[in-house]
Amino acid sequence: QVQLVESGGGLVQPGGSLRLSCAASGRAFSFLHMGWFRQAPGKERDIVAAISRSSLSIHYADSVKGRFTISRDNTKNTVYLQMNTLIPEDTAVYFCAASTSTVLPTRGTSYEHWGQGTQVTVST
Repeated sequence: QVQLVESGGGLVQPGGSLRLSCAASGRAFSFLHMGWFRQAPGKERDIVAAISRSSLSIHYADSVKGRFTISRDNTKNTVYLQMNTLIPEDTAVYFCAASTSTVLPTRGTSYEHWGQGTQVTVST
C-alpha cells in the first residue's frame, strides 16, 4: 500500500506561484510513476503532469505547458509541482497519484493510489 500526502496549496493572486509537494510512503518510491491531477468544481478530474520513475519521461497537459514543472526526488520520496504564472482557471483541488504501470500513464484510471488533495485558489 502507498500513502500519499500533498501539501503547499493555498490562495494566490493571478500571476503568482505555488509549489506543491507530495510525500509518499509504504512502497519503494523509485518504482512508482507519479502524477498530478486536478479537479475544479463541477468538472472532471484531469491530468496536470506526470513523471516516470527515473524522471526520463514527463508529460504535461497543454493548458499548463510552459508554466508548470513536475519533478521528483527519489531520495526524499517526494514529487513536486512548481506552478508559475497562475491564472484563475488553475483553481482546483490538486491530487497526487502513484502508478505501478509499466509505462508512464496519463489517465487517472491507471493510477492505483491517490492522496487526499490540496486546494489551490487563484484569485484577487
